[in-house]
Amino acid sequence: MKTYLITGGAGFIGSTLSERILKDGNRVIAIDNFNDFYDYKIKVKNVLEVNNKKHNFEKESKELTIKKLQEIVNSENYKLEYADIRDLKELERIFEENKIDIVIHLAGLGGVRPSIEDPLLYEEVNVRGTNNIFEVMRRKGVKKILAASSSSVYGNNESVPFKETDIVDFAISPYAASKKANEVLAHTYHHLFNIDVGMLRFFTVFGPRQRPDLAIYKFTKLIDENKEIPFFGDGSTSRDYTYVDDIVKGVMLLSDYVEKNNNVYEISNIGGNDPVSLREMVETIEEVLGKEAKINYLPMQPGDVNRTYADLTKIQNLVGYSADNTFKEGIEKFVKWYLKEKN
Repeated sequence: MKTYLITGGAGFIGSTLSERILKDGNRVIAIDNFNDFYDYKIKVKNVLEVNNKKHNFEKESKELTIKKLQEIVNSENYKLEYADIRDLKELERIFEENKIDIVIHLAGLGGVRPSIEDPLLYEEVNVRGTNNIFEVMRRKGVKKILAASSSSVYGNNESVPFKETDIVDFAISPYAASKKANEVLAHTYHHLFNIDVGMLRFFTVFGPRQRPDLAIYKFTKLIDENKEIPFFGDGSTSRDYTYVDDIVKGVMLLSDYVEKNNNVYEISNIGGNDPVSLREMVETIEEVLGKEAKINYLPMQPGDVNRTYADLTKIQNLVGYSADNTFKEGIEKFVKWYLKEKN
């Protein structure tokens, strides 16, 4: 049995990954601060689902809810830590109390547009928080980590598909800059302290438990409720959408690679390898929902990239990864989940 420490473990990707790790017979320590970027109760529900538990916390405060949640779910194989990656002392306590085999660092603030509104907060959480993770690993002798980067680091890269060898020095949002900074920081700790690192450049992840502020969830909800959707630009911008189960598949393959090898510093794209335009995305949701969208046409937003498109050659050669779900298959699974959650 291996112990995985997952930061952001109550979130969308973190909870889905935790579920997979537990099914494989391994142990999870999930760190999350349940911040107010969106309703913390969504994360509470994620944790309950991962542990096959049910409870109604409607009448309790946030702090009491999370305290009771820990009592309900904590077991030999799963431990929930209510902690912030900016708190180095608390991280040290968690590392001291547990024998950790590998860290999967997913915690951080997401979103391009919010990062433009508050760039200092994004630096504080995403960069300082990540530095804390690497520093406590150095101090406690933990040598294996996978850490989330983002396709946003490519900016408006003119060459497609995006390759890990492309120059990524031209970020166009504070969020993207924070992710590029983390890649450089990770290499520093690899070089100086022999920490084996896999940096994960995720390409627009979607699926059940997706954050409600993200486009696919938001558009599905608005179309279902016959409300206008915000449609930025002419619809030609495109994203390499990746279904969450394919992200988890890639993370597990890369975690095995990092665990079994030494002197590792690898940056890997994890994507769907099939870019979808904004217009096609809306049309697919319309088709699957069986409802027509009401569109509010708006200008392009600052910080938004024109397209993302993952070259998967490296991860295919390294660990044999390929995406199993087409975009439409993923939307069908997401909509099925959304309609079930709504009722």
